Amino acid sequence: MRKLELDDAVVRRSRAALTKALQGGKHLTRADVGATLRRARIEIGGPLRLGLLLMRAELDGVICSGARRGNQSTYALLEERVPPAAPLERDEALSQLAARYYTRGPATVHDFAWWSGLTVTDARRGTAAAARGLHRESVDGREYWFTAGPQPAPGRPAQARLLPNYDEAFVGFKDRSAFLERLKSGGAKLPDPALRAHVIGIDGQLVGGWRRTFEGKSVKVHVTVITRATAAEHRAIAAEAARYGTFLGLPVQLGDARSSQ
Repeated sequence: MRKLELDDAVVRRSRAALTKALQGGKHLTRADVGATLRRARIEIGGPLRLGLLLMRAELDGVICSGARRGNQSTYALLEERVPPAAPLERDEALSQLAARYYTRGPATVHDFAWWSGLTVTDARRGTAAAARGLHRESVDGREYWFTAGPQPAPGRPAQARLLPNYDEAFVGFKDRSAFLERLKSGGAKLPDPALRAHVIGIDGQLVGGWRRTFEGKSVKVHVTVITRATAAEHRAIAAEAARYGTFLGLPVQLGDARSSQ
């Protein structure tokens, strides 16, 4: 921010301009925000300068994600978007944060510290405070915490997920080795280029990667499966690709799912 001359004065002006433009429940796209700041005589320049001002406004609790406008994200005022909440004491805040984190599934205290940015000491403290509502199990010498959830019904069809890079379901854990058990047991050579960006998960295990390209008024989903997968699992991947197309509002072409083994 110093390099781009984004000092406290510029931040205050941008914050004031954003607050005024978003008041009354308005939701603005990134392009709208850029135009708003330019009208306030705040130089935007390239995308990095705008991105840093938006990031600072989010970190300062001024703006947050708004409602989607078509396939575009928007920004809204945090105070209008999020209901007011009573302030919490530190220990209660740690307890609530821990309880919410462990709803994602079995995780360790070090995973919680990684995800939250807390020290391991505070992560332990929050976990201990929330322990009454959690289950604990030791696996291979590691202690995992989790909330009880419904058990999968016997014979339930495979569930596939096309996860974007940085998705919480994967990067929310410091130790991600458990996601790779199927690949390792299947003899996949890791690291594999297919796993560098968007990944495919089936029932909590990574099986490959995917990417998208837009072709005219449709989207093509290219899938690379790097371990053995059943016909039912390939159908689950195709169904998930179709669901992604529904989200985008575009017809989907699915590239052939490939297996390297």
